[in-house]
Parts: sequence; structure tokens; C-alpha cells
Amino acid sequence: MRKETIVATLAIAASMTLQAQTNELVVQTKKLGAPIQSTMYGLFFEDINYAADGGLYAELVKNRSFEFPQHLMGWNSFGNVTVKDDGPFERNPHYVRLAYPGHDHKYTGLDNEGFFGIGVEAGKTYRFSVWARLPQGGTSETLRIELVDTQSMGEQQAFATETLTVNSTEWKKYQLILKPEATNPKATLRIFLTSKGTIDLEHVSLFPTDTWKGHENGLRKDLAQALADIKPGIFRFPGGCIVEGTDLDTRYNWKNSVGPVENRPLNENRWQYTFPHRFFPDYYQSYGLGFFEFFQLSEEMGAEPLPVLSCGLACQFQNDDPKAHVEVCDLGSYVQDALDLIEFANGDVTTTWGKVRADMGHPAPFNLKFIGIGNEQWGPEFPEHLAPFVTAIREAYPDIKIVGSSGPNSEGEQFDYLWPEMKRLKVDLVDEHFYRPESWFLAQGARYDKYDRKGPKVFAGEYACHGVGKKWNHFHAALLEAAFMTGLERNADIVHMATYAPLFAHVEGWQWRPDMIWFDNLRSVRTSSYYVQQLYATHKGTNVLPLTMNKKPVTGADGQNGLFASAVYDTDSNEIIVKVANTSDRPQSLSLKFEGMKKQAVLTDGRCIKLHTDNPDAENTLDTPATIMPKETPISIDGRTLGVELEAQTFAIYIYKVK
Repeated sequence: MRKETIVATLAIAASMTLQAQTNELVVQTKKLGAPIQSTMYGLFFEDINYAADGGLYAELVKNRSFEFPQHLMGWNSFGNVTVKDDGPFERNPHYVRLAYPGHDHKYTGLDNEGFFGIGVEAGKTYRFSVWARLPQGGTSETLRIELVDTQSMGEQQAFATETLTVNSTEWKKYQLILKPEATNPKATLRIFLTSKGTIDLEHVSLFPTDTWKGHENGLRKDLAQALADIKPGIFRFPGGCIVEGTDLDTRYNWKNSVGPVENRPLNENRWQYTFPHRFFPDYYQSYGLGFFEFFQLSEEMGAEPLPVLSCGLACQFQNDDPKAHVEVCDLGSYVQDALDLIEFANGDVTTTWGKVRADMGHPAPFNLKFIGIGNEQWGPEFPEHLAPFVTAIREAYPDIKIVGSSGPNSEGEQFDYLWPEMKRLKVDLVDEHFYRPESWFLAQGARYDKYDRKGPKVFAGEYACHGVGKKWNHFHAALLEAAFMTGLERNADIVHMATYAPLFAHVEGWQWRPDMIWFDNLRSVRTSSYYVQQLYATHKGTNVLPLTMNKKPVTGADGQNGLFASAVYDTDSNEIIVKVANTSDRPQSLSLKFEGMKKQAVLTDGRCIKLHTDNPDAENTLDTPATIMPKETPISIDGRTLGVELEAQTFAIYIYKVK
């Protein structure tokens, strides 16, 4: 009995010692380390999950120019409606003709279903516009434009109604304002012909008047604001795989996405055919959100634009036949597209493409500094295709930095092949992608510690933690992303850019998850992964500070109790910022020691920001958007050592001003 008591006592003592063990993190403040690039943390946009049409792009009408292969897809027609193909816009020739139905008590018109419905809010205003004409002459004909609730039990389906008079035999743009009396996330736009003549309609459009920055061909305000609130340093667009296309004919073609919006041709979305288990046969790109709008958004967010263009290789995941790709000897037009894009962004208004930009309302250059060529290509085909782009861009625009790729995987045969090839071609940055499980992120804290400092820099261009059996935005995945990012920050001399992916997902139109921001037709929610990205971007500092535990970087290695940490200094605010992720399932006692400070220096105005939840499977949703949010509290320090207990499964940022 006495022996059992002794054993039990020793076990309790050992447990208490383990819990009381202090993890001493030493921050060396005497000498500033590598500068942190302004582009370090940013955003990657791809039109997947209805991120553009039906998402960030605020257009509420689907198939507004009747150019879908099934020309009335998205529309229900009634009465005397015909589709014509000799319209006023060369690249969008189709339009509809509304004519007298043959009886005074019959009706001609159209209903548009929008994107999973049309979301409108009571009291707000919406701009309806249409190009129209009177093809058979006459002085005027009339339309009734309505927002309707087809499921209504009320006497009237319509809850916003206005009359539009068409008064010309020539094509003209007409506009009116609708002000709904009710909020409805799934309204229908209805157009009645209310006179006995004939009217032709083209480019039928409905936008909220309150778009991001008030642009008429604008962006959905809540979604754009969420992007701006991250304070991104870099904005990569228009995507990854959509740059390649299922075939080259349907790759994203930037030249088709600029100029008057009415004449931007339809494009088939690369993701339309990719996921038959979540299939959306009406997934097309209107190009209304085009390269001008991407550049403009970059400028308004304060982010450097990073456009990515096709290298002449169609998506290799979908094409085994070499004939699907452009031969290297025939890449001339693709290389010219890249040179023309730089001219579009930076050229004087007297240049061909600089004038296109100026005519769109932006005579000043966008000051483009980076360009990506290719996405997730692999094999010898990629460097062979990339080489002529590098040669041409270096000759014409030597200051532009070129981004290459290490392929679709974070390691392995293709990764090991492509990195030396990117060094040989002397690209400036290499785009790495990793959608990986928890075990990968926990093992990658020191990933960049031994990278070659003399070669190209790293762009962690697409990454997210995909929980095994949990492909949603639960907190634990975000915590491991935060832990991994300490390694990005510690290696800021080699890692110059990082962007989570994908960015957006419509709750009724998603094909890929997890995603940073989810939305429906009226609401949006910022995930815990969003808040991790925002915390890093808004507390990135200007220079790395060495941080060690037992003279080693804190990378979640054996003996480091699941801790990951990094430290930076901000020369603008005179702040020391320490980021610590506790990925273990128990609290950890921390001792943060700030060494090397001047004798008269003091640490003041301390604050701690934490991202935590007691349930690692918890997530923010549209109905509960504030389940997981950063919480800030003041925190004092005794001299130059901070003693705290960091809760299990918690990401924390400790900030002190140096005076």
C-alpha cells in the first residue's frame, strides 16, 4: 500500500512538473534581420465557386447578352420572343426580340433567375440598364421592369416596378432605378412588353448602385471590403487553372476582358466540367470582371497587381495529348500578349494598349512590377515554353519581375526538377502550391530554413490546410496555417509573397473547399483562415527578429511542445511583434525574453491578440459569423521578460512599443 502511494505521488508530481514547464522564447532585438517585403501577405483570386459572376462581380443578371450556347439559359421566355444574331456588338452578336403576342390578353416577356436567385435589399437602389431599339420603326414602345417574388403568397408578386420607354430605331443604352420594398435573396427580374410594337433588347443588366467605390461596372461591396480589410500587399489574378483552360480556346484571355463591357465575349469556365459530383452546366465567364477591374481593385486596396498569363500549355491535368498545347515555335502571339499586357498596365496613353487603358478611365499607369507566366505546369514542356517569355520580357521590360512555377506539388519528382530549371532560366520568384493535410503543415515549420538564398525568391502562391475528413473551414486547420506561416515570416529573406487559396465560395455554387470567404446572395462570412491571413498582413512588421528556444528556431520540432513562433520589428510604429501558435492540446507556459535592447529602452503599450475556440472543429457560418474572431486585450510586462500561459490550440500575437 505504501509503495502504491509513493508511485501515485510521483506520477502527480511529474504531471505538475510537465504542466509547469516554461518554454523560454528569446527574441534578439539588437540587430534588425531581413526586411519583410510589402508583398509578403496578399490575396489570390480565381473564378472558382462562382467567385466572379454571381460573387465579387456585382452583376445580378445571368447570361445578360444571350451568349450562352443555349441562348436563353438563365431566362424563362413567354409570349413572342425570338433570339437574333446580328446585334450591335461584334463579339456579342445575340439579342432578343420581343413582339406582340397576337392577343391583347396575352403577354410577351422574360424572367431572369440570376445566380441562385437575385439578392436585393429593401430600401436600397438597383440600376437596371439595357441596350434597345425599335426594329420596325415607330416613335416609342414601353416595357415594365419588375423585381418579383415568384413564391409570394401576396396579392402582387412584384415588389419593385418601373416603366421604361424605348424611343429610337437605333441601338441606345437605357437606364432606370429600381427600389425594392422588400428584402429577398432569391428574387426574379421580370420584363414585360407593355405596348403592341416590337422591341429588341441586348445586354440586360442589373447592378446595385452602391458598389465598391461606386463604380458602375462594379464589385459587390461587402466582398470587396473583406479583401481590402486584409490590407494585402499583393493581388494575384485572374486565377490558376482558368489561366490554362480545359483547352487553349477557353483559357482566360486578358485581351477579351478589357474595353467596353458590352463587347467582352463570353468564355467557358475551366471549372464547368471539372467536378461532375457538383456540376454547374451554366458556369461561364462574362469577363465583366476583367483585367482593368483587377488592376483597379489592386490599386484601391493598396496591393501590387500580379497578373498571370498562359504559357501556351493547356491544363495538363486534363490533356495528355501534346497536340493540345502550342508548340514552342508557335508561341509568338502568346509572348506578344504578355508584352502587350505590360503596355496596357504601364504604357503611355500614346501607346496602343496604354490608350485602351486610358479610354477605360485610367490614363495614369497602374505601375505593374510583376508578371506570372504559367500556372501548375510540369515536365520539360514548361521550361521550354517559359524560356521565350523570359527572353522577350527581359529585353523589353528589364525591371519587370517574372514569376515561374514549381508545379502542382510541394515536393517530389516534378518539384525537384522544376526548381533547378527556374534557377537556370533566372526567374525572379517561384510559385509553390500546397493543399495538404494537418500532418504536412505540422511538419513544415522549418521548410524554408535551408533554401538556397542565392536563387529565385519564393511565392507561396496557393496553400490551405485540408483537414483529413474535414474539408471545411474549421478552426484547427486555420491554427495550423498560422503555425506554418511563422516559417514564412522567419524566412522573409527568401519568401517574398504568400497567398491563401481559394478566396471565395458561394454556399450554393461551391465545387472546392475550404475557402477563405463564403457568401450567399446577400451575406458573407469571414472564416478563421481569413482572420489568420488578416492578422499576419496587418502585423507583418518591416524586419525579421531572431527568435529561438534553446538556441533553435521554434518550428514545432520534437521537444518544442507543439509551439511555432516568429518575431518581427516594425520601424514605422517602433513595435516588436511576436507570433506564437500553440498547436498542442494543453496550455503552454511561455517566457518571452527580449534581449539586446538599449539600457534606456522600455516596452510599453502591450497588447495581446488571440484567435481561439474551445472546439477545434468550430467554424464561422453565415448564421454565426462571429464564432471565431480575434480578441485583443492589454498586457503588461515586467521589465523585458513576459511570462504568460498560452491556452491549448491557440494563435497569439504579442505586441509592445519600444520607447
